[in-house]
Amino acid sequence: MGANENSSAKPRVRPIVRLGIFLISHSNIVSLVCFLAGVVALLLLPVLAKNTYISENALMPGSANNMLSTHHVSDANKFIKDLTDLEFTSMASPIESQKLIARYMSALDAEVTFHKFYPQFSQFHPLHFFTSPDSGIISKNGTCSSFGVNTIGIIRAPRGDGKEAIVLVTPYNPSKVGLGEAVSLGIAYSVFLLLSRVTWLAKDIIWLVADSQYGEYSSVAAWLREYQAPVFHKVDVVTSEACNESSSFNELGQGLYLDGKLSGDFRRAGTMAAALVIKVVDQGNQYEDSLNIYAEASNGQMPNLDLINIVNYMAVHKQGLRIKVKKMWSLIDSWWLNTLGVIFESLGKVARSLNPQLKFGIPASDYVEGAATLASSLYYQGLGVPTGPHGAFRDYQVDAITLEISPKVSLTKLNRRNEFMLRGGRLIEGVIRSINNLLEKFHQSFFLYLLTSPGKFVSVGVYMIPFALLVAPLPIVAAYLHANGSNSTPQNPSSSLEVDGSHKSWEWLNSARKVLVIHLWGVFVSLLPFFLRQVPNTTLTMNFVLWGFLSIFSLLILYLTLDCPIFKASASQLEKNKWTSLKSVTISTAFIGLSLMSVINFATAEIGALLIVPICLLARPLKLDIQARSWRTLLRASCNIVLGFVVFSPVSFVLLKGAFEDFYGINVGDYWKWVESLWAWNSATYLYIGVVHLPCWALCIHILFHPC
Repeated sequence: MGANENSSAKPRVRPIVRLGIFLISHSNIVSLVCFLAGVVALLLLPVLAKNTYISENALMPGSANNMLSTHHVSDANKFIKDLTDLEFTSMASPIESQKLIARYMSALDAEVTFHKFYPQFSQFHPLHFFTSPDSGIISKNGTCSSFGVNTIGIIRAPRGDGKEAIVLVTPYNPSKVGLGEAVSLGIAYSVFLLLSRVTWLAKDIIWLVADSQYGEYSSVAAWLREYQAPVFHKVDVVTSEACNESSSFNELGQGLYLDGKLSGDFRRAGTMAAALVIKVVDQGNQYEDSLNIYAEASNGQMPNLDLINIVNYMAVHKQGLRIKVKKMWSLIDSWWLNTLGVIFESLGKVARSLNPQLKFGIPASDYVEGAATLASSLYYQGLGVPTGPHGAFRDYQVDAITLEISPKVSLTKLNRRNEFMLRGGRLIEGVIRSINNLLEKFHQSFFLYLLTSPGKFVSVGVYMIPFALLVAPLPIVAAYLHANGSNSTPQNPSSSLEVDGSHKSWEWLNSARKVLVIHLWGVFVSLLPFFLRQVPNTTLTMNFVLWGFLSIFSLLILYLTLDCPIFKASASQLEKNKWTSLKSVTISTAFIGLSLMSVINFATAEIGALLIVPICLLARPLKLDIQARSWRTLLRASCNIVLGFVVFSPVSFVLLKGAFEDFYGINVGDYWKWVESLWAWNSATYLYIGVVHLPCWALCIHILFHPC
């Protein structure tokens, strides 16, 4: 008897299964709570930010006294004077300034070489999206006579083995050298002069004077391609080798071979430990000397946080510079953000009154500035476009940042310029000494982070929580819709004869087929710009209109091909009930797309989740909500209409640009220009918009107008 009872006893359900069933059965409440919690967690990130710190003890920033003196600055001023005097020489050509720089480098016993490169203009090619441009192929818009020349000086470390190097980059335009560029060259020269005489140097120093007449990034990227991935042989392509060496390039070596330090070959040093791009912006009218740090590289890549920490420590505590990072200035004066700051400040005071050890809450002003900086960091990482020439180094996993130094007053005043150059040179010296102490590449600190100020950051372990909360409802709602659709029965008993029970569980395959086709349409839309760019004499507005027309026309053809019930005079009851299955598959693909995007560019996935998750969760046929005629269903229908308009990518672009910049002067061609910049930089955000965001939006719109 007992054996029969044991055999008939039901197996115990595991707690994890019970939890899953509970979440799925209460999917509406769970999805609402998770999404709101994700938004709140995102708004709390400035409060949860931690102070930066030096993770690698070997860096020891500021442990040694500065050796750069006024003597080095005086020599740098002589270099600046000789360089700027060439501007007033009637017979001087851009080559003369390059020869002058090489002559000064050679006088410091540095190895000097010139690097000739051809400009590569931004081109979109679908087969080359994930590959870097070919360094030897000349752009169709370029000619053999249009080339740039980088000047490189290398100091061999007396205590090194030639296996590691530190790179200094100073972009300048030899055709028109401005005072700011000349001073940046002077600061780099003063540091280069010092490093050529010291005995403690353990890493080689490379000074790259990048020819920026075709763009700062282009010249640095061309040199890096030759340094890291040299091309030795090409077949059946038009390359730079097919161009005859011009007389202007040959003139560079004339008069410089006498000292024996000019090399005709491309010279290399060791593996790059770090790179610093030095720029001086002569703005004037500043409250104090300031330093802007640009760190974002392609597809949201960031340098090791220790590199920023070193610069921040040396600039603030040693040189008294004011550190700046990019902010969304439009958020500073927003009333809702200031209100949130006051609320969080009040909550922090209450928390500290209950437990003095709690460090929750910051002043409202700090919260507003932190949120504006966080929004900027999130936006530029999500954009996937480098914010400076330092981005070229991250493509080769070299930590690099751009340091843009702005003086308090104009640099035309010599005394003030000497003081400014001394502070800037000592800053660079201190950073180089810290990197020189490191026996290996940066590895201790964070690579995935968001900045809320120059001295505070949010690590990946913190900012992944809002994203997880935002996307958590997607699989739960998808499972609920699938289970509900499988268990539902047709309202008309006679229609049940039309459906075989064995095929009922496979109905989702038809929805999956539709979703797959729409995503393939997204791929087609993403490839259209490549063909539209081949059309001559078109404007930005015309390209955008053609792109939109062809996209809509192809989508209508797909709907007709798929036998969409929207275009039928009378759809069957079975077709009317399939929207739940379609929504389930749509939500699943959105979850997969966002999850994959979080691996490539977390910032893009975070912004995308804020936009696409609400409409995916709320999407429901408008006909059903209107027929119900309750305030809840009418509110949901209104939200769906608004979200359907806002989530459309061109509209989202206009709203974001207007919120962060200004609505004045916005036209339809701006969206094409923005998208063009994404594909020109091989940004993964472009693929996300075309392959994930746009198809999911189209499917949600299809669900809204489903004939139920």
